[in-house]
Amino acid sequence: MKKLSIKAIAETLQISTATVSYILNGKAKEKRISEELTQKVLAFVEKTNFKPNHLAKSLRTGKTNVIGLMVEDIADTFFSSIAGSIENIAYENGYKIIYSSTKNSPQKAKELITTFRERNVDGYIITPTESIEDDIRDLMQSNLPVVLFDRQCKDVEASYVGMNNFESAYQAVDFLFAQGYLNIGLVTLDSAQAQMIDRLLGYQRAVFEHRKDTLLIKFDYLTAKTTDITSEIEQFLRKHPQLDALFFATNYLAISGIEVLSRLKINIGSEFGIVVFDDNDLFRIHQPTISAVAQPVHEMAQQLILTLLNHMNRRAERYLPQKHVLPATLIKRLSSQKQSPSKF
Repeated sequence: MKKLSIKAIAETLQISTATVSYILNGKAKEKRISEELTQKVLAFVEKTNFKPNHLAKSLRTGKTNVIGLMVEDIADTFFSSIAGSIENIAYENGYKIIYSSTKNSPQKAKELITTFRERNVDGYIITPTESIEDDIRDLMQSNLPVVLFDRQCKDVEASYVGMNNFESAYQAVDFLFAQGYLNIGLVTLDSAQAQMIDRLLGYQRAVFEHRKDTLLIKFDYLTAKTTDITSEIEQFLRKHPQLDALFFATNYLAISGIEVLSRLKINIGSEFGIVVFDDNDLFRIHQPTISAVAQPVHEMAQQLILTLLNHMNRRAERYLPQKHVLPATLIKRLSSQKQSPSKF
């Protein structure tokens, strides 16, 4: 199949390349190009197979039946499971998904949004990075359906699907206190993202209510996965020997923490309590099993698609943000069952 050549179309139809470009990018009306010429170009595109037929058709209908999905890291177990559920539910509703990872880079996020716009996707599901508020607003002002996922953008009134990070973190830490752990630390990310701030605040509220001191270590959210987390967690534990439990704000931070405790031969559960935000298959099979806050993956995927479809079906109407905050589940396993006084 021949690749689309705007120049070839323009020469054949004896019109300017700019005119062809405007028509193929859906800007014919904006540029006051006649309906007759628009249909002539689109018919030529389809007839000569310069583009696949379904794409030529999308230029006429204004729909591609494709949804753009941007997450932090598609390789992450949480985001990959969400993406899989979204893909299945979207397919049942006649849509396909284009995946992409921002790697928490604002520049990459901006470039991906531009790419999606160029591909004329019908809707956007975005896990926003920092500093892309203006890009989200621009999508909404262009009457493009947008739903934010997992985290919200500061000062942007966009539809959102996520969970109550503050309440979930609070319940997890409060549960550790209820099990008899006395000095609970937090391992988290140094990030201005709303979900990380809420997890920090939830931890702080639980510690404050139990009249204890907050002890925490933060890792830069952009470099955390390439930092020697284990050595820094070990130093943190040695600096604060009174600690007898940790709440991990992400599962990959927890995996490093578990490695440290194992190396120090500290018995998880009986000696040292652990609860992790965001469950992982590893936590279910690890010995002892690891308590975790489990996010409602399938329910969030369903709500994301339903919310986005609602916006796509009402594009002619004013964008009215919809907020959906779903409850998480604290899965209580052996890592948070204290059986003897702390020896650390």
